[in-house]
Amino acid sequence: MKTTRRQFIIYSAAVATLPLAQQANAQAMLGEAEPQAVGLGYIAVATQVDKAKFPKYVDGQVCTNCQLYVSKSPEAGTCAIFPGKLVAGPGWCNAWVKKA
Repeated sequence: MKTTRRQFIIYSAAVATLPLAQQANAQAMLGEAEPQAVGLGYIAVATQVDKAKFPKYVDGQVCTNCQLYVSKSPEAGTCAIFPGKLVAGPGWCNAWVKKA
C-alpha cells in the first residue's frame, strides 16, 4: 500500500493535534472555597460534612452515587451543578440526588 503525499499530510496533522485536544479537555478540580461550592456546601470528602449545618446529609451520600455525577472514575468526575469543573467522587453537596 502506497501512501500519497495528501494522506501523509492529513495523518500528520491529525496526530499533531491529539495532545492539544487532550489538553483542552482537561478540567480543574472544584475548590471548596469557590463561591458556588460554598453556596451549595460542597465538601471534597463527604465524611467531613457538618451535619448541624447540612441536616439533609445522610451517611453514604457521595458524589459517585448522585444522579448529577458523570464519570466512570470513582476519584473525580463532572457534575451538572458545577460546569467546567471536576468534583471529587467521595465528595458531597447540598444538591445531592439519589441515582436512579
